[in-house]
Amino acid sequence: MTTPPPPASVPPPVPPAPPDSSALSEALRGMLPDLSVGALLGFATGVALRHIGRVALIALGALFITLQLLSYFGLITVNWWQVQALTEPWLRQGSEQGGAWLARVLTANLPFAGAFTAGMLMGLRARV
Repeated sequence: MTTPPPPASVPPPVPPAPPDSSALSEALRGMLPDLSVGALLGFATGVALRHIGRVALIALGALFITLQLLSYFGLITVNWWQVQALTEPWLRQGSEQGGAWLARVLTANLPFAGAFTAGMLMGLRARV
């Protein structure tokens, strides 16, 4: 029985070089202050909008209850058809343009608008 000859010395395969992470980290390092400040301010704005919206809805509900009570006791008469006719065009225009206007106002002159928007959405959903 013969023994096989020893294998020729073959160098092990060289693994591929990892991507140059130093260039990426340097690029992100310059943007981190803007991103972190934008996210923090966006989160604070989202929380504030959520609380202001809640207070506005409570005030609107209290106004409706007050009007209904005054109407029930005969102190005033509310023409709800006229109220609807007066508010419907304003509400329709607000729903069509309000979101775009608010986004434009809140992100005007901000270099970190993306981080701000993400932070604001997180702030609107936060349970604070």
